[in-house]
Amino acid sequence: MNYYSQGSFLSNIPVVTKNLLIINLVMYIATVINEEFMVSTFAMFYPGSPFFRFWQPLTYMFMHGGFWHIFFNMYTLVMFGMAVERTIGTRNFLIFYFVTGLGAMALHTGVEYLQASHYLASETPAGQVAYAQLLRTPMLGASGAIYGILVAFAMLYPDARMTLIFPPITLDAKWWVGIFIVIELVTGITGTQMGVAHFAHLGGALLGFLLIFFWRKSGKLWRR
Repeated sequence: MNYYSQGSFLSNIPVVTKNLLIINLVMYIATVINEEFMVSTFAMFYPGSPFFRFWQPLTYMFMHGGFWHIFFNMYTLVMFGMAVERTIGTRNFLIFYFVTGLGAMALHTGVEYLQASHYLASETPAGQVAYAQLLRTPMLGASGAIYGILVAFAMLYPDARMTLIFPPITLDAKWWVGIFIVIELVTGITGTQMGVAHFAHLGGALLGFLLIFFWRKSGKLWRR
């Protein structure tokens, strides 16, 4: 069967969104085959960690920690990335994706630096254990860039109606995305949901907002 035939699902996905989807799926399959190697090599570790490699700020955004992790990220990429790419153009969308992914990494790493400084300054056994744990904990996933895409969609189509699967509530895109951002901020500050890189999500959202805002002001938003 030719999945790239005219009118097929994949043929209707814009080129950048489609290739990002394919790369993420390939990386996920490789991770299922050899998780230890893939995570230690391509996930993002704190720069002070012995596991850190210079390419990780780029490769981490193509890594995922499980089926549902990649499923929801890729579902959101396709659903909203297609609209954003078709609106701002292929070149802008490619730049947008990587800038928001790097922004997510930068804010997450900045928060890790503050945590590491606190742990080392405490000079306690608990602080040393926490610091060692930080060095061994990777960040992975496209979620930072995905949050950037959600923000872009809400800025481009603020009145578009969105209904969640659960709860099945319909609101304008601007309200749903605003709620998501507030939830990420609160859970990130309070630490009520461990194991999730909340500040990476916020970093991607912030860079997404700044890029769309800047491109609008400078007249570059609609350039292909």
